[in-house]
Amino acid sequence: MLVKDWMSKHVITLDENTSIMKALQVLKEHQIRRIPVTRNGKLVGIVTDRDIKEVTPSKIMALDVHEMYYLLSEMTLKDIMTKDPFTVSPEDTVEYAAALMLENKISGLPVVDEEGYVVGIITQTDIFKLFVNITGIYYSPYQISLLINHHHELSELFDILKRFEVAVHSLLTWRLEAAFPVEGGESVGAVPEQKRMVFLRIEDLAPTKKEALLEELNNKFKVLYAVKEDLSKLSRKEIKRVEKNLV
Repeated sequence: MLVKDWMSKHVITLDENTSIMKALQVLKEHQIRRIPVTRNGKLVGIVTDRDIKEVTPSKIMALDVHEMYYLLSEMTLKDIMTKDPFTVSPEDTVEYAAALMLENKISGLPVVDEEGYVVGIITQTDIFKLFVNITGIYYSPYQISLLINHHHELSELFDILKRFEVAVHSLLTWRLEAAFPVEGGESVGAVPEQKRMVFLRIEDLAPTKKEALLEELNNKFKVLYAVKEDLSKLSRKEIKRVEKNLV
């Protein structure tokens, strides 16, 4: 999963000498929260709506309306931008971009090429879209969570699903210890390294078949839960698109 496949390619940038007033207009007009700032076309900083909100009150509190607009038209993005912001390459993974945002408490990253030109932007919204896609929730409301003892048991899990002729829409798995918070670089809690969490999204089944499948899975592994979610509140447009692709 590479950044280039999930980033927004039509990114709006502004030169560092652009006035704050102009930047405000751009943010409002395009309903965006951040603008990469460039010099000669190359990235040198980034400005967010929060940056502008934080700088203007302290500067204009004692001014009248005309003085306020004059000051905003004179101040430029280079006066308030965050210089040399965190960036990612189109060839970086989305996971790396997400971790970078999480670790640094930021909600978006400019995507730059090898020469420093902005070729896109990836935000929390893009990460959410990816997460929703890989979970397969638009394809099935039915999820089963399992705890298995070793990754080698995945093949046995597949054998059971094959025997029951169950269509799998998505499968996510990771080491159990990876699901626990990390403090000081060490996992919290003593958990066997080989155990794995498994999350399956499968086709909805007839009650008798579902019951037999869960019994079989629980005999071999540990079923943590099996739920069927109500998808009625989700986008009907997206669900129809998925159903059309399945035909």
